[in-house]
Parts: sequence; structure tokens; C-alpha cells
Amino acid sequence: MKKMKIAKTTKNNLITYSMVLIAYILVQILLITGHISSLMSGLLVPLCIYVMLAVSLNLTVGILGELSLGHAGFMCVGAFSGAFFSKCMDGLMPDGIRFFIALLIGAAAAGIFGILIGIPVLRLKGDYLAIVTLAFGEIIKNLVNVLYIGKDKNGFHFSMKDSISLHLDGEGQVIINGAQGITGTPHDASFTVGILLIFISLIIILNLINSRDGRAIMSIRDNRIAAESTGINITKYKLMAFSISASIAGVAGVLYAHNLSTLTALPKNFGYNMSIMILVFVVLGGIGNIRGSIISAVILTLLPELLRGLSDYRMLIYAIVLIVMMLLNWSPKAVEWKEGLKEKYFSRLHFRKEKEGR
Repeated sequence: MKKMKIAKTTKNNLITYSMVLIAYILVQILLITGHISSLMSGLLVPLCIYVMLAVSLNLTVGILGELSLGHAGFMCVGAFSGAFFSKCMDGLMPDGIRFFIALLIGAAAAGIFGILIGIPVLRLKGDYLAIVTLAFGEIIKNLVNVLYIGKDKNGFHFSMKDSISLHLDGEGQVIINGAQGITGTPHDASFTVGILLIFISLIIILNLINSRDGRAIMSIRDNRIAAESTGINITKYKLMAFSISASIAGVAGVLYAHNLSTLTALPKNFGYNMSIMILVFVVLGGIGNIRGSIISAVILTLLPELLRGLSDYRMLIYAIVLIVMMLLNWSPKAVEWKEGLKEKYFSRLHFRKEKEGR
């Protein structure tokens, strides 16, 4: 009886899924046995959010080959659109259905913004694209901070001045209160939900990468002129990758909004520092390496908390780890050493299979 051979891409995908599943099972065991502190358990949902953001940005930076610094802006769009819906529908429908629809709304809103921004922006390249997407993220954050939306029996009221200008009746409710954001969003986020969303994100991205469309996107990254000469629609595939990346960031934003009691568009939440941090996850994990983005997002999120006891040296150790990871990923000698290890492993594996077949 012949052994069933598994394709290399399928094997790699299964390893990625298994890695996430094993991590989830281990964390659940540690939670049940009480080996995870309350501080660390509070980081579980943010971990899922950062993994989704890193994986989705890698689709734009690593697979499409375009440098985007506006990922926090798409996250902001998803967070506020999903939180707005949940706040309006709280108590009017079952919690699970409401949260599911909020996720869809967050993904759709961020995806639409991705298309609208992508049509003019993706004509730019390199630093110019990075600057424009960075500006988009800042514009979205500042727009949310001056937006006031209320609801009463007469419907929705909008203003960009203050909450008094909404002219709500006695039973009216302010939903988005400018810089104070949205207060009282239902707390629907959990570690299990976060892991499920990571799986969905991975399934979408990995299947896209290994599909015909994914190969077209990577051909644009490698050589745009050659791709266009073979009849590949550059605009179509660029917008496809950019909008899918934005949609997943929007879903991460919805999860983020439903993990907080008050959602505000602060610089630390949705500013350019957040976009830079997500880009650091991607670069350190390896551009185009989805599994590496997951690992780097987890390590760099947990590391500051694990080193909290070393308050004087915490950021120094964090910086050293960043430098070491960068050298291991991008140093020519390190890359050559890793390739040598791979060759030795596969040669031994091939020799063992030949020996078994005799």
C-alpha cells in the first residue's frame, strides 16, 4: 500500500494551524490549573488582536510588496463601526448574533475604506505610499475624535461641534461622544473567540497565497512590468490584497473594541506608533513569512510583561532581543546557516526514506 503524499504547501499550512491550536490548548490547561496570573490572562485577547494585525499586514507588505503604515487606521474604522452597531443593538438581539454581525460590519467598513484609499494610493510606490497611508491613519483618528453621534426617537443625529449640538430629546443617548469615544460597548471578546478569528484569518490568507490569485499578486511584487506584460490586471490584484488586509485589520479592531469598556481614538491605540509596531512584528518575523509574524507578535507582546520585574533593564533587554531577532532573520551569515541546517535535515530525511524503501 502506497503512502499518501502531502503537498509541501499543505504541510506548511497544517503546521501553522497546529501551532496555533497547540498554543490554545496549552493556555487553556494553564488557565484551568491556575498557572497564569490575572495580568497575563488580560493579555490573551490583545495577543490575538496583534497576531491578526501582523498576519494581515504581512499580506500587504510581504505578499503584495507594498509598504503600508496606515494599518491602525483600518483597525480604527473596524473598531468604531463594530462598536457603534453593538451599542445601538445592545439588548435588541441575542449577544452572539449581534457580535457576529458587528464583526461583519467592521470587516466590510474597513474593506470599503481599503478599496477607496487603495484606488488612488496604490498608484504610488515605496516611501510615497508609506507616507500617504500614514496620513490616512492619522486623518481617520482625528475625524473620530471630532465626531458626535446621538440617537433618540427621531433617529440619529450627527455633529462635529459638541454633544449639545445634537439636540437630543430627554430620552436621547449619545453613542459617539467625540474624544471620549464610545462608552459601554458589550464585552463580547474572549480568548477563544480571538483564536477562532485567527484561524479564519489564516485560512483566508494562506489559501489566497497558494491560489492562482496569490501567485498573480506575488508576480506583481517580483516584477510589475513582467506581470503586466503577461496580462495580469495590476489594479485588480493590488486592490484585492489591500482590501482583504484592511478587512482583517477591521475584524481585529472589532475584537479590540469589544474587549474594552470605553473605546477612544488615542494615539497609543490607533496612532502611527501602533502601525509601526505592527510593521515591526512583520519585519522581525520575516517579510512574507506568515508563521514568523505570529511568533514575533506573541514574543514581542509578552516580553515587556515578562520582564516587568526587571524594571530598570526591561526596555534594554527588549531592544537587545529586537536586534538579535533582526540579525537572525536578515544577516546573510545567519540565513546561510539556516539554509545549511535545512539541507542537512532534508538530506537525512531522504536517506532514511531510501533506506526504509530497500
